[in-house]
Amino acid sequence: MNLMQRRVVVTGLGTYNPLGNNAEITWAKIANGESGIGPITLFDASGYKTRFAGEVKGFDPAALFGRKEARRMSRVTQLALAAARQALTDAQLTVTEANRDRIGVIVGSGMGSLEPIIDNVNTMNERGHGRISPFFVPMMLADTPAAAVSIGHGLRGPNMSIATACATGNNVIGEAAQMIQRGAADVMVAGGSEAAILPVAMAGFSVMKALSTRNDAPEKASRPFDLNRDGFVTSEGTAVLILESLVHAQKRGAPIYGEVLGYGTSADAYHISMPAADGAGAAQAMQAALDDARVTLADIDYINAHGTSTQLNDRGETAAIKTVFGEEAYNVPISSTKSMHGHLLGAVGVLEALICLKSMETGLLPPTINYETPDPNCDLDYIPNTARPANINIALSNGFGLGGHNATIVLGKFARGE
Repeated sequence: MNLMQRRVVVTGLGTYNPLGNNAEITWAKIANGESGIGPITLFDASGYKTRFAGEVKGFDPAALFGRKEARRMSRVTQLALAAARQALTDAQLTVTEANRDRIGVIVGSGMGSLEPIIDNVNTMNERGHGRISPFFVPMMLADTPAAAVSIGHGLRGPNMSIATACATGNNVIGEAAQMIQRGAADVMVAGGSEAAILPVAMAGFSVMKALSTRNDAPEKASRPFDLNRDGFVTSEGTAVLILESLVHAQKRGAPIYGEVLGYGTSADAYHISMPAADGAGAAQAMQAALDDARVTLADIDYINAHGTSTQLNDRGETAAIKTVFGEEAYNVPISSTKSMHGHLLGAVGVLEALICLKSMETGLLPPTINYETPDPNCDLDYIPNTARPANINIALSNGFGLGGHNATIVLGKFARGE
């Protein structure tokens, strides 16, 4: 296999998230430094310590799939299927009998389909086991979003789900790219989906003291790297990228948004919910991604930080960046777009990759909004509050998850040379 065949490019984008229901609207709001966070409407959160989140707005699954079909899918699957449809259309990819065996799907989720589990447990307790929905098991399985995309579009290539908590999205992109690189597929539908704005999930995060409680100003609650950050903001949503071998994409004249250059993944092997204070595992994943991409520290024009707005994560990630970049850490622009769209858990890495691609396309670095008071432990350039013009050729994006999962990807502006 020659070098050109090993190159993996992105040819389609799809997303439904708290900022907007496609890539263009999402990017416009990111560039403008807008927040998609607001009061919870999906359930009555009046008695909760945290009463806000990032909800997808204007999403009508019945209109997209028909009322009967929509009722047979969890919200996680509905969102994934909608974004995959959008991304495939954007990629101008027509599925035929000749190519369907070479098109695969990976869709990951951190929390999975909690809603049908909750609903059917309640049904069983209240009405008996015989009243559980016959669609319960397929609705709740973690692999169902990937299966639904495959079935919906007749895609017969590799098909699976990945679950690595909040590192899921980056692992999805990295593993999908490697499938193409090793010749297992020509095209991969790579996505993440999450719908965890539910009473039990919000209660669980709340008792962990992981959530911001800034109820008086939800749009200012997510403030990564700010001294007064008090927790992350839960969001729901989905993002899907179409990854394709360069040879295949050019053969069909596909639009090309950028290139997947490198991927690294590691484990902290430290604690089930706390990151290592020195960011050692995160640094390991970042270095592995840089090595895989065969780029130097000076080549990185932007870092999309995991930046959750929790005390431990932001401090540990800053330490990890310093470990990898040394003094160069002070020269590379960094931002956490979670300050605007919140934390989509297992879907967030794919959304942030999409944002990196739009950043390279438009020549604009996305800001970290709500950055007001510098933290002495977080003293790098976090692109505070306002987007910044820049020529971005290569971006690094981090994703770290509970359990010590770390995944980093390196994305590049598409260059046509060998």
